[in-house]
Amino acid sequence: MKTENHTGESQFLLFGLSDDPELQLFLFGLFSRYLATTLGNMLIILTTSSDTHLHTPMYFFLCKLSFVDICFISTTVPKMLVNIQTHNKDISYRECLTQVYFSNMFAGTGKILLTLMAYDRFVAICYPLNYTVIMNTWPCGFLVLLSWIIILCVFLIHILLMKHLSFSINTEISHFCCQLAPLFKVARSNTFINNIFMYLMTALLGVLPIVGILFPYVQIVSTLMRMSSIVRKYKALSTCGYHLGVVTLFYRTAVVVYLSSAMTHSSQGSTLAVGMYTVVTPMLNCFMYSLRNKDVKDALGKLLSRGL
Repeated sequence: MKTENHTGESQFLLFGLSDDPELQLFLFGLFSRYLATTLGNMLIILTTSSDTHLHTPMYFFLCKLSFVDICFISTTVPKMLVNIQTHNKDISYRECLTQVYFSNMFAGTGKILLTLMAYDRFVAICYPLNYTVIMNTWPCGFLVLLSWIIILCVFLIHILLMKHLSFSINTEISHFCCQLAPLFKVARSNTFINNIFMYLMTALLGVLPIVGILFPYVQIVSTLMRMSSIVRKYKALSTCGYHLGVVTLFYRTAVVVYLSSAMTHSSQGSTLAVGMYTVVTPMLNCFMYSLRNKDVKDALGKLLSRGL
């Protein structure tokens, strides 16, 4: 088989898009939720931006998380929908690298934003008197900017390392989108450094956000146990409920995807699991905050009434 090194002719074949008509129909229905996810997150951005009562750090981070969810799902799903409709599995080398870079970048940024939201709840409950001083506009904006810069640099290094890999023309990938691990498996050159860097960054971007979420909640629980008022406890817990729901959904789905990829020998099972993670998690994030949060529902009602 002829080998090329990232030329304009190089392309990949995404064999995660099965030829099974029933599975393709299911995947198309799943990925069609893209529109609902995009509209739902856009409504959250418009709602939190237009209502002054929602101009708080928690909703500032939520607005950024909704934007990241839109971008994350937009890096992979439109291409998959086109490929399923046209029965075409091709993706060019440049498209593939672009997809790898942005999908991982937005996924990593989402993890950091969830960690920042946990820190926000920690300050609000454990240091309520200093909350407006600590969590004002400048530090919130700086933390978001810093998270973007870190993630941009990390995955830029990934892409630069991948530029040295060689692939065969029409390389087959057992996935429905371009991701690092499947690409390393089909590379014709040595991927030792790439794999080491991938495992290192996966550990850091996986473990550090989890620790950054668990530590604030340990402190929050400790603070709640010292509170004598049940009303105050309930009010404090209710402000954490939405964030905890999103965090649980995000990491539970990620664990399911990892286990299904590791334990199942069927590429179809892995494809379905990753599809659920790609589409369902961003969709449920926005509905959790919009349908279960009274402040967001009230602000959304005002926004829609003004529009009508």
